[in-house]
Amino acid sequence: MFKKLLIILWVFFISNSVLIAEEAQEQTINHIEIATIMFYDGNYKKALEELQKAKDSHTNIDWMKYHSMRGIIFLKEEKYTQSIAELNQAIVFTRKKIYQAPREEKEKREYLFTLFSNKEKIEEPKKVVPVYDPEKLRKEKIEELYIYLSQAYYRNGQYIHTVEALDAAGEKGRERAALFTLRAECYWKAGQKASAIATLSRGTKLFSKDATLLKQKFYYFAELTLYQASITAAKAYMQKVPANAQEYISLAQMLFTAGESAEAVKILEEAKMRFPVSAKIHILLGHYYNQKDMPYTTAHLFEQGSYYDKKYLKEASEMYRRAGALSHALYLNSKMSDNAEKTKQKVAIYVNRGEFEKIIGLKDALNRYGLLEDDNMRYALAYAYYIVKDYDEAEVQLKNIQDDALFSKATVIRKNIEKCKNNSLECI
Repeated sequence: MFKKLLIILWVFFISNSVLIAEEAQEQTINHIEIATIMFYDGNYKKALEELQKAKDSHTNIDWMKYHSMRGIIFLKEEKYTQSIAELNQAIVFTRKKIYQAPREEKEKREYLFTLFSNKEKIEEPKKVVPVYDPEKLRKEKIEELYIYLSQAYYRNGQYIHTVEALDAAGEKGRERAALFTLRAECYWKAGQKASAIATLSRGTKLFSKDATLLKQKFYYFAELTLYQASITAAKAYMQKVPANAQEYISLAQMLFTAGESAEAVKILEEAKMRFPVSAKIHILLGHYYNQKDMPYTTAHLFEQGSYYDKKYLKEASEMYRRAGALSHALYLNSKMSDNAEKTKQKVAIYVNRGEFEKIIGLKDALNRYGLLEDDNMRYALAYAYYIVKDYDEAEVQLKNIQDDALFSKATVIRKNIEKCKNNSLECI
């Protein structure tokens, strides 16, 4: 009995020695683990310091983790050249890393007490442990590193390398539609336009429900002046997702450039119903109707646009003036806040209405806003004085005109003034 007890105590001593040794080994500073904690805490400076200590320790550290962490930190710090070098090193070490299955949990020390217990040990049900697949882990890690590498290449302006990294990322490089828009953008920036379009087509087949790929294709075709192809892509895009006001405008402009003005008008009429408070849509539609020689429709659309953006009041008033609706033109002019432009336009309206005395009444305003430096304004004022028979003041204004074309007109008026002064019957 005594001998058996000695054996048990000896086993107990040996077991404890092993456990103490293991615990002491675990207490050794692991700089890689500390760096990992610092990294996830966002303390990149401290993480880099710990990684340097790990390297300086001259122990067999996890070089894959070392280079991976440095690569990602440099990426976040916008040190792209360093990030690229580190991530490529991380990929090299990942390829040759020997993966080891995780050790099972240490047995509980309760077995020492069960030796002296009469109670039967209750066996716990065994946990189902998934099959350990080191090659799968290696593949997933390499794909993840290539995704980070693609980001570093892109931000460093190395666009073709970006595409190569995305392709090397395998499944991870193809799992989202956004990765195909990124590929296309890289090809586009690298001047490989055909590859950019082909990439978007490939992405569209894989992600048929995603509209952004069609949207990007729409803009690329437009930039290449392939308007019909762009229109097709735009319409396909609009069928998948409600387009915004700017997208309707862009499509209408392309249609018009492609000679499809009737289609452009249809698109804008639809857009006007969808976005009734968009000033730009009203104004653009007004310009198209103006080219169709429909001044009243144009003026009305410009006025509607001015309800939502006051800067279009001037255009609305001008269109009513050209359409001959002078009273309404003057009404809209009165709502303008830019006094110089307001005065200038008011002169044009008074000329159309033949109200020359009112133009003379604006002389102080014309001086105040420096508008008489514009020979057109000075000529209008001189002509108003001429019409009301204030010949002396008309000549004062005419003498200051420098513009060649207006100077010729001024010469004709001055000759008429001379005739009127010599014989008043000439100017009845």
